[in-house]
Amino acid sequence: MGKQIVILNGSPRKRGNTSALVEAFTQGAQGAGHTVTTFHLDSMNLHGCKGCCCGDSGRECPCVQKDDMAAIYPAVKGCDVLVLASPLYYWNLSGQLRMAVDRLFALEEGAENLLRGHGRACALLMAAGGNDFDDMVRYFDNLTVHLGWKNLGHVLAGGVNDLGAIQGHPALEQARELGANL
Repeated sequence: MGKQIVILNGSPRKRGNTSALVEAFTQGAQGAGHTVTTFHLDSMNLHGCKGCCCGDSGRECPCVQKDDMAAIYPAVKGCDVLVLASPLYYWNLSGQLRMAVDRLFALEEGAENLLRGHGRACALLMAAGGNDFDDMVRYFDNLTVHLGWKNLGHVLAGGVNDLGAIQGHPALEQARELGANL
């Protein structure tokens, strides 16, 4: 039986290098019979976490804010695999993805924690002009430990700063294989 996969694409470029990784991963996953839902966060109406700690996982939309996270919450709750995809910005996630990850905290609040555990897995797809992914990999690895999710690994495409520079990069095949071998 195929897995339900949610991809949070934090790239502001719909046809950028990160999106090429997402497309390769999606091709592999769909070819293996999995269902993939991708959210291109830059085109969504999302707001930063208010730190109010008033979320409630028991509500249909667990966050008190009413924005497009309302579409992401049920998808994440129902997924087997969450893929975080982002360009590397100052050794971290893009602001678009960082904001969405912070907002997922609302699924941990309330009577039932709907984020931690639940047999989920997570992968990281990342493109960058440079090759210093160490801080981001450390963050991602710690996040998966905190969530109790299986870490499926990282596909890191360094040296791809310019639009389209990822063409021919081995990371595209790595992303395709990761999707196909879930």
